Amino acid sequence: MCRFLIAVMAALSIVSCSREPQPAQSSSPAPAPAPPAGGRLFVTNENGGDITVIDVAAARAIATFPVGKRPRGIKLSPDGSTLFVALSGSPSAPPGVDESKLPPADKKADGIGVVSVSEQRLIRTIAAGSDPEQSAISKDGSRLFVANEDTGELTVVSVEDGHVLATFKVGGEPEGVELRPDGKVVYVTSEEDGQITAIDAIDLKLIKTVKVGKRPRSTAFLPDSTRAYIPAENGAEVWVLDAMTHVVLKTIKLSGELVKPMGSVAAPDGSHVFITTGRGKNVVIIDTKTNEPVATIEVGERPWGIAVAPDGKTVFTANGPSGDVSIVDVESRAVKARVKVGDRPWGVVFVP
Repeated sequence: MCRFLIAVMAALSIVSCSREPQPAQSSSPAPAPAPPAGGRLFVTNENGGDITVIDVAAARAIATFPVGKRPRGIKLSPDGSTLFVALSGSPSAPPGVDESKLPPADKKADGIGVVSVSEQRLIRTIAAGSDPEQSAISKDGSRLFVANEDTGELTVVSVEDGHVLATFKVGGEPEGVELRPDGKVVYVTSEEDGQITAIDAIDLKLIKTVKVGKRPRSTAFLPDSTRAYIPAENGAEVWVLDAMTHVVLKTIKLSGELVKPMGSVAAPDGSHVFITTGRGKNVVIIDTKTNEPVATIEVGERPWGIAVAPDGKTVFTANGPSGDVSIVDVESRAVKARVKVGDRPWGVVFVP
């Protein structure tokens, strides 16, 4: 009996050893999480070199990922799948700084970062001239219009292959770049020369240069493309232009302590324009029927970048020195929440 058991065990051992090892089952990649129902904010952190993602409904940061040096201006592609982020290797040089004492620029870091919204990561970087600060994207998503701050130029590049399609001299320290909603014209602000340059976005031709106030920072077009609102930081003014003829219609004077109008965005229905005031700590609401300020809301330390939700009920500001974003209810004209992000938030864009 004992010999029989030994023989059986030996046979089982041989069978076991002769079996082929079973390959490990491959696991398919986990699907990307569904975006929050209330939409997301993507916020560039200039000093941190990264982007923070905010769940708007929950009013909390849900992710942060690197993109490159000094991310500032940020725009969403027409199809909502891609973000374009202005990156710069030039050292930060606030007004009054002796630039001769700054460290040398890292020109290899200059470009427009292409970011996947769904994957929340940098895909590639497009070379788009020196020291990009802000950009605009054509309505078909094929062209980028990029302000090159240190060379006083606008560079137009192909998104597909990075080919430079055109360059324009647009005045010293160009910053704000905005496409008219009809897709036909781009406005570029020149801080140094106090002017707006209007460029044909289709045929890539210079249309007109218009003098405005001191240190213009951005442009907000009304949704119907009829008017443009340009904040002039050092004049505490907002200049209103006929966006079809590029003629100044009115200058709106803003009141308040340390008011430095900077960022701007129009409500989706065109009823209001929202202006950040930098050191003034506020958002000013302008009624576009009367072209007069109708409300001032304190939002945080030196608000600059600004965005509005598609329903027009909420405004968001990037507050640089305090490292947070304010979520503002337009109807009650009150800050609902402040969300901590990264180091020196600069630009903000809403993604449904």
